[in-house]
Amino acid sequence: MADITRRLGWRHLRGAPTAHIRHHRGGTLLHDGPGLSFWYRALTTALSEVPVDDRELAMTFHARTSDFQDVAVQATVTYRIGDPALAAARLDFSIDPDTGVWRGAPLEQLGTLLTETAQQHALDVLARTPLSSALVDGVTAVRERIAAGLDAEPRLPATGIEVVAVRVMALRPEPEVERALRTPAREQIQQEADRATYERRAVAVERERTIAENELASQIELARREEQLVEQRGTNTRREAEEHAAADAVRAEAEATRSVRLAHAEADGVRAVGDAKAQAQAAWLRVHADVDVATLHALTGTRLAENIPNIDSVTISPDVLTGLLARLGAREPE
Repeated sequence: MADITRRLGWRHLRGAPTAHIRHHRGGTLLHDGPGLSFWYRALTTALSEVPVDDRELAMTFHARTSDFQDVAVQATVTYRIGDPALAAARLDFSIDPDTGVWRGAPLEQLGTLLTETAQQHALDVLARTPLSSALVDGVTAVRERIAAGLDAEPRLPATGIEVVAVRVMALRPEPEVERALRTPAREQIQQEADRATYERRAVAVERERTIAENELASQIELARREEQLVEQRGTNTRREAEEHAAADAVRAEAEATRSVRLAHAEADGVRAVGDAKAQAQAAWLRVHADVDVATLHALTGTRLAENIPNIDSVTISPDVLTGLLARLGAREPE
């Protein structure tokens, strides 16, 4: 919308760079171009403001596929007015000289023209396409058909309209149909998720089994080594016992040999001593064989006296003394 200022019966218009202003006075074109700024009188002036910037026209409409399924089409058409003079001549872009507001609704007319043209071509292509194909490749097909139809529409260049771009954002079926179509995919995704979960569980179980087998194998190997250790210890103990037994046998044999030798030596010594004593006794007997009895008695008494303990004092009773004296007196005549 143009910026209009009032000054003492005059009006000043200041246009935007994206707005093409046409100023007529008395049927004569005085100003024509974008971004103009000028003074004028409202009673004798006719003004038109044509936007020349790119504009986005969003549209949503329903269509029916070849299998009688309703779909919603969401599209956007980018357009601009390439010939402002032609557009101002075909559509009412006049503005109020006092307020700068459009007297009509030219952009709504353009939007209706573009929407109906695009809808016509979209309906034509979707009417020949089944729902499954439309949902897969329908966006590209509808976009290309709308773009080609708008380029071939004669009313657009006759109005000064240029189509810059066409975009189709979505083709969506009815909510019930969409839910029905999503169900197999969701089930498949769920099945894949379940399969992945089962596979992860299987892998986890397999890993746990492998770990358990490794632990069992380790325990078996440990038990086997312990068995070998016990067996080796038994062997070592048995060998040590055998060595100790052998050493004891050697010591016993040596001790027995020594004892036998000692016994033999002692026997020989005893035998030698006995022989010597026998020889001495025999010699002693031979010496005393010719001695009389009284001498033998005397020698016996002497030997006995040598072996009896020391006597400090002897008490002789009269009877004993009398008997001894009698015996001595009886022996003297001999």
